[in-house]
Amino acid sequence: MSENGLKVLDRKHLSDSVCVIVGTRPGIIKMSPIIKELSWRQVPSFTLHTGQHYSYEMDKKFFEDLGLPKPLYHLPQCKPGSLHGEQTANMLSGIESVLIEAKPRLVLVCGDANTNLAGALAARKLQIEVGHVESGLRSNDWRMPEEHNRVIIDHISDYLFAPTPRARQNLADDNVKGKIYLTGNTIVDALIQHVEIAENKSAIMKTLSLPKNGYILTTIHREENVDHIDTLTEIIKGLELIGGNLDFPIVLPVHPRTKKRFSDFNQWSKLAGIQNLTIIDPVGYLDFLILLRNAALVLTDSGGIQEESCILHTPCVTLRENTERQETVYVKSNTIAGTKPERILNAVERSLEKEADWPNPFGDGRAAKRIIDVSVGIPVTEWASALDNKMRLL
Repeated sequence: MSENGLKVLDRKHLSDSVCVIVGTRPGIIKMSPIIKELSWRQVPSFTLHTGQHYSYEMDKKFFEDLGLPKPLYHLPQCKPGSLHGEQTANMLSGIESVLIEAKPRLVLVCGDANTNLAGALAARKLQIEVGHVESGLRSNDWRMPEEHNRVIIDHISDYLFAPTPRARQNLADDNVKGKIYLTGNTIVDALIQHVEIAENKSAIMKTLSLPKNGYILTTIHREENVDHIDTLTEIIKGLELIGGNLDFPIVLPVHPRTKKRFSDFNQWSKLAGIQNLTIIDPVGYLDFLILLRNAALVLTDSGGIQEESCILHTPCVTLRENTERQETVYVKSNTIAGTKPERILNAVERSLEKEADWPNPFGDGRAAKRIIDVSVGIPVTEWASALDNKMRLL
């Protein structure tokens, strides 16, 4: 409870600071340009890490690679295997305590993880304003916990930072109460800021003896894929078909959840029998950027990697039946394959033949600037119409 005994904060007692909430790899990456922009402008701010993801490879290494300061607040690591409600509740309680102590005037969350739902809810209950970075995405697949989260966050946010015109239209169609701003996606900012650094620092290609544009990068982590043995078995069979029919090394950095499921479902022997497959531990952001940039194709169920591959002009095949990154399908950087083995192989074969000449639908690398413009009260008329006209051409 707040120091005056009330369950909400009085806005006149809030500080001038902005709280940036992160807790997952994609969130750290996409918020990194915002954290840097706040620092460069000398806007009082701090980062709160919820502990949703925490391992050296999946977390601390990303802060190091991205050149970010250590979070001022760090909640205890979430218990592995937590149910969604339990995980969200624990983070909600911890975030609420931090917000009551720090009293920021604005909380910024990004994306659709439980971290962001907990952060937005905690701020909303305390009458602190909420800004949702990467708002308006929709898969319309209610099996996905992320879909529940992103819709709820959009409806309780004061500022909705839409990365694309399609996302903006989704927000308008949903009749959200907050103010909508088309800003572009901060993932473009992050890539522009870090690709050259990655090229200079990463030795991952040499370490793995990989030929440029001569291998397939694979990531699998979503619950609807790896937590169900039938679906996971189909994906593994798809990798087996690729390994047996195509002369490409397959590189799979294995996510902690996926690694556990491989053991739970006794899949390691099947994986060992797949031709050309190399399974590696998770890598840092700079190494992953190099792997993604130099791959002939990426096979993934990640939403963020669909975006990154589109921007880097690496063909993508998505192991899902739908995507909230529909712009990637529209510009033809991404093929939705589902999880049936034959469909996966067919999609990979077709994607390897395509020309990587699609336009980037995610903006010009100045999304963080626009988001902070709004956050500090700078009028946005100068850039709003120009960006709108540019993105409508894609």
